[in-house]
Amino acid sequence: MVVLHFNPLSQPSRAVLMFLEVNGIPYVRKVIDLGRGEHRTAEFKKINPVQKVPVISDEDFHLSESVAILIYLATKHRVADHWYPSNTEKRARVNEYLAWHHNNLRPPCGMLFFNEILLPARTKKPVNTEEVEKCLSQLGEMFNKFESMFLKDSSFVCGEEISIADLLAVCEVMQAQATGHDVFKGHPKVKAWTDRVRLHMNPQFDDAHAVLYKVQNKRMKRKDTSSKL
Repeated sequence: MVVLHFNPLSQPSRAVLMFLEVNGIPYVRKVIDLGRGEHRTAEFKKINPVQKVPVISDEDFHLSESVAILIYLATKHRVADHWYPSNTEKRARVNEYLAWHHNNLRPPCGMLFFNEILLPARTKKPVNTEEVEKCLSQLGEMFNKFESMFLKDSSFVCGEEISIADLLAVCEVMQAQATGHDVFKGHPKVKAWTDRVRLHMNPQFDDAHAVLYKVQNKRMKRKDTSSKL
């Protein structure tokens, strides 16, 4: 049985988690506490030498990197074809997004969350508003590209059916939204697509994002309190 080593605050971890859940693939959850450094232990290093999540263990086979994991699970378990199409051209479109994702959509979403949430929590210092504004600007530019390249004429990232590309992308967008900023302002296609993926994936979507929702709600309450002072 597959063991998923993950952390719910990790965007790619949530993508793999949702895929396993929605497709009914038997697995065991093993949460890795990144705050306590469980990913740096000698035991975890044997599973993943680069000491990052997610990682899956399938008997004595260990695999890291979310893209590789999703492709492995989709092909081994013969899930519905739309997740990772057998058609050459459709699969190429999914691969196109997967190649684009890590150096384009992922960085600004992750850095916004880091500067708004993680860094202040670690350092006990105020949010660096200049860095946050820079992240928001970069995110806006990337959302423009995302809409024009992948959401221009389709319901999902690679066509009219959901694929593993949507899972990776939506988890990044949700990470940015959790900061409490109106990241969808001026980007109606990204907002509509996010809602579409959530509707398609629920209840597994909300289950995977439960911890992130708590972070977002806490952040929104702080902002609301600050605005009343």
